[in-house]
Amino acid sequence: MTWETTTIRQLADTGEIDIVVPAPGKPDVRTPIWIVSVDDNLYVRSWKGEAGIWYRRARRHGTGSVLAHGRHHQVRFTTDDNPAVNEQIDEAYRSKYGNSSYTQAMTRTPATATTIRLDPA
Repeated sequence: MTWETTTIRQLADTGEIDIVVPAPGKPDVRTPIWIVSVDDNLYVRSWKGEAGIWYRRARRHGTGSVLAHGRHHQVRFTTDDNPAVNEQIDEAYRSKYGNSSYTQAMTRTPATATTIRLDPA
């Protein structure tokens, strides 16, 4: 399954989305997060690295949703550790969010080791 072009653009143009990750028998984790697009794919990272609870749940359970503009989008979380793609993602973060200390954190370890592609579920 692939994203509709309008959905990719809406999500990619949004400054911050909420990522929602369920876990059996536990309350959902809902976290505001930055999102970028590279080659019509959507990507997120955990600025806390593997310490981010949403990231650990996403890796463990594989599905969740993102919320933007009042709409939930069901997603599958797919890890992506391709170095060439990660360089493009770094550049997408810099281009979209500028060169702040937050952007620097998102384009360095430990965040770069947590790149996740959001695929429609």
